[in-house]
Amino acid sequence: MILKRLISIEVICIGLLTFSTYCQEGERARREFSIGIIADCQYFNLEGAGVRKYSMSNAKLKECVSHFNTMDLEYTVHLGDFIDRDWESFDVVAPIYNNLKMPRYHVLGNHDFSVADEKKSAVAKRMNLPSDYYDFEVKGWRFIVLNGNDISFHAYPKDSENYKAAEQYYEQNKIATPKWNGAIGTAQLEWLKATLDKASKKKEKVVLYCHFPIYPDNVHNLWNSNEIIEIIESYPCVKAYINGHNHEGNYGQKNGVHYLTIKGMVDTEESSYGVLKVYKDQLEVIGYGREETRTLEIRK
Repeated sequence: MILKRLISIEVICIGLLTFSTYCQEGERARREFSIGIIADCQYFNLEGAGVRKYSMSNAKLKECVSHFNTMDLEYTVHLGDFIDRDWESFDVVAPIYNNLKMPRYHVLGNHDFSVADEKKSAVAKRMNLPSDYYDFEVKGWRFIVLNGNDISFHAYPKDSENYKAAEQYYEQNKIATPKWNGAIGTAQLEWLKATLDKASKKKEKVVLYCHFPIYPDNVHNLWNSNEIIEIIESYPCVKAYINGHNHEGNYGQKNGVHYLTIKGMVDTEESSYGVLKVYKDQLEVIGYGREETRTLEIRK
């Protein structure tokens, strides 16, 4: 009798294991690919005050990279503020990030320009960006990387024409949000529309990355967020806009577009990062540490 019970339990366990394997294989077959996502590593060799733990970010990033390297990821993207300040900070975290076994991308953040004036023009090259803003394609998905520092007070030397243009823009448009945000300029907006036109013709689905949020309303949002929202919501191919900058994270959905703010890795002693699983009908965010897990249904 005991032997029969043991055999029955073993059969049940094998059945459950087989069912679990079947479910995992079904999920993998339905999933198109997965992406590693990090925001606001913001490393600097300073302990920091309050929730900002700058000097812990290199260890958090190393742990995250090791974790990502155990996964089947199409690529990883860091959503800006790779460092908090000082050019030498890149020398600490860049080698860690470069240990990723999959392709890796960067988005320019405001703190990435917290370096000496003579170094500001070299930041994009130091982060191995092909350009200040760019795009790439993966399996029928178009990923557009925006530069929210186009018009800003932090990306240019104080005696430069670009800095003066930012002062004029800020005053003329009566900007009420902080000067550590920024705006996307006319040339980049025209490029964005042209890129979305091409994606639409190719019937690609689109995800946009930027350091700065644009929705919901928040003190961290780009100065010309409404202008950008109007553009991207006029293209049904756009499924999501994903950003950092607001370390607390945020989420909103409007007119078929998901607006997701990833929490900052630098805050608290606990890390924060995520994996974005891409399906034909949904985007699933698997959160680690402080990052939340959520499912975002894709509009047809």
